[in-house]
Amino acid sequence: MTKIQIELPDATAQAAQAAGLLTPQALDRLLSGALRKQHAGDTLLAIADKLAAAGVEPMSMEEVVAEVKAVRAERKQRADSH
Repeated sequence: MTKIQIELPDATAQAAQAAGLLTPQALDRLLSGALRKQHAGDTLLAIADKLAAAGVEPMSMEEVVAEVKAVRAERKQRADSH
């Protein structure tokens, strides 16, 4: 385990303490979630760069919406079959 010390504005520290966010477990969840989001964003940007370099045309908003609906329908169908 690594011990860290941080400085926060008093109001932020008090609100975080009251919300139970300053425990080791809560901080681990918050930081792990932020790291996952950062990694996902970095991955998405890397993919976008590769698509642009390959000359792939961007999808229209209608195409994106159709893809999202198709994935949601597939997930619902799988969930209903279990």
